[in-house]
Amino acid sequence: MYRIGLVWLQDDLRLDDNPLIHRAADECEQLLFVYCVNPKWFQHNRYGLVTVGAHRWRFLLESLTELRKQLQALGQDLIVSYQSPLHTLAELFGQFPIDALYSSEHAGQYERTYQRLLQQRYPLIKHQQVNNNTLFNSNQLPFSLAELPDSFSKFRRKLEQQDLRQAIATPLAMPRQLPPPPNFVGALLEHHAAGLPAITTPHHAEFNGGELAAQQHLNSYFASTAASTYKATRNALDEWSASTKFSAWLANGSLSARRIHAQLCAYEAQQGANESSYWIFFELLWREYFHWYARHHQQRLFKFTGIQDKRPQTSFYSSRWQQWCSGTTAYPIVNACMNQLNATGYMSNRGRQLVASCFVHELELDWRYGAAFFEQQLIDYDVASNWGNWQYLAGVGADPRGHRRFDLAKQTQQYDPKGEFIERWQGDVAAQPEWIDAADWPIQN
Repeated sequence: MYRIGLVWLQDDLRLDDNPLIHRAADECEQLLFVYCVNPKWFQHNRYGLVTVGAHRWRFLLESLTELRKQLQALGQDLIVSYQSPLHTLAELFGQFPIDALYSSEHAGQYERTYQRLLQQRYPLIKHQQVNNNTLFNSNQLPFSLAELPDSFSKFRRKLEQQDLRQAIATPLAMPRQLPPPPNFVGALLEHHAAGLPAITTPHHAEFNGGELAAQQHLNSYFASTAASTYKATRNALDEWSASTKFSAWLANGSLSARRIHAQLCAYEAQQGANESSYWIFFELLWREYFHWYARHHQQRLFKFTGIQDKRPQTSFYSSRWQQWCSGTTAYPIVNACMNQLNATGYMSNRGRQLVASCFVHELELDWRYGAAFFEQQLIDYDVASNWGNWQYLAGVGADPRGHRRFDLAKQTQQYDPKGEFIERWQGDVAAQPEWIDAADWPIQN
């Protein structure tokens, strides 16, 4: 047993099905819980954007507030620190005789770098990492990470050939009790949270952050028959019930993939399995693939030439970039999708494919800028799925066909034949005239 353990939460903001918390509770006499809000998230990055935009921040803060309430109900608390992980954890290590640091294995390159630096700086502390956000553990996969299949289809076939769906672990129940915090924690709570950014976006009617909202939505979805028609409706641009909408809570770990899978299995046992219900599992496998894809390719996830070392023929045109971001392009369906994103922090999967295709093909822009804009805006931003999907559309990722392009006129006719979505989100605006200014230059790296 360790005397004091520190649980460093990241994209695992839940008590239900959280192996990290269960392990820490089993191994420690006292526990500290901390979440680090990095000030760098709100500073301009290399793309002239911020990492966490207003919608993402609202949803994240709601999630943290809910988790803190849950921990307090079990006699614990959550330190929300407005400092970098290296700074925050160094302070806590200096203030308490911490024996063990617990954290989840992360798909992001920067997050794994923080974990590696902490291990190097504090070798006397036991560093415990737990796989916490996927359906499978790495040792369950029928290949090593170095042998990850180069396409999703190959990945899925390997899993299904061995019927590995049966190997997905049963989700863990929420803990009924937790070890207490060390003395004198109360004074730290306000100190670390000082200066947190204000909320500047209104409360969302459906997307409320936190585990309670996640569980309510999960139960509500599978109490309906929507899963039985999911495949037929999933590409709708705006209807709430047309797709599962689990992604926002999955992204920050308010909901686990294993819990969704368990609910899906229970639904299929009661209502019957069909192609649509299987397609929900299919989408969970896509998320799974991109997690291991990011772990395998590491920094190449963010590289202009992608995993294929193939240089796209794109440039940076500031006017086109601004039009795309603001929803004032020559393509009404793209404008409507971007206006929806900017207003709500959410866009349908079909909408994301259309605006990304336009970005890369019609506007001929560097795909990394589009990925970075999504990172800023989307409340369901997931580093692996976001950058992996953008590579896929840009022809530098895991798409065996490469550089696939969507016919925007045809897609508009298919998914918005009456123009209702475009009208609702004011996509039919006159595009600003395109020009080439002195700031436009070919991207070299």
